[in-house]
Amino acid sequence: MLFYVSAHAAHGIDLRTDDSLLRLGDVIQQRSNQNQQAQSAISDQQQRADQLAKQQGRSPADADLLATLQQQAGLTPLQGPGLTVTLNDAPPDATARIPGVPEPGVNDLVIHQQDIQAVVNALWRGGAQGVQVMDQRLISTSAVRCVGNTLLLQGRVYSPPYVIRAVGRTTDLHAAVDADPSVRNYLQYVTAYGLGWKVQENGELNLPGYTGSTDLHAATGQ
Repeated sequence: MLFYVSAHAAHGIDLRTDDSLLRLGDVIQQRSNQNQQAQSAISDQQQRADQLAKQQGRSPADADLLATLQQQAGLTPLQGPGLTVTLNDAPPDATARIPGVPEPGVNDLVIHQQDIQAVVNALWRGGAQGVQVMDQRLISTSAVRCVGNTLLLQGRVYSPPYVIRAVGRTTDLHAAVDADPSVRNYLQYVTAYGLGWKVQENGELNLPGYTGSTDLHAATGQ
């Protein structure tokens, strides 16, 4: 009877197989790979569009204005002095480093969305001309999202350590990061539990131009 009920319910399908049951992490990684391929294709199309636009001819003034707007929008490479900030998870077996501090929970030992966002916002406030997270340039519609201990950025997935680069006056950038309340809160966890934190001044940084789609698909207002 058991075999009959099982066969009847399966309709010819193996009930015990899990081939079609991908874990969420697998799905995210799969989508990330697909998005990376799509971004590469979009970049190629944008280069072709730029070449065709140049062939049609513009006045020097129009060409200069377009170049300025593209640079401000983060669509062209950017070079200059700047700052590199690296955040990393604490060792999984980390314990409290300061007497009187409670032993850490799982959430105390990993980088969170607000930690990365705090650094990015501080760099913008410090006058950054451009910001790059991992290998991607940020633009006005970029959003930093974390799922567990992985970073989702513009359709791609990253694991720590998280590297953030910004081009601008290094003294202003450094001062803005040091003064940010959310960054100061993060640094308390660095001291207490050993989360990773490194700030490096760079004489010359090379940030890539953003190559993804710039379309805003949906927006709501209140």
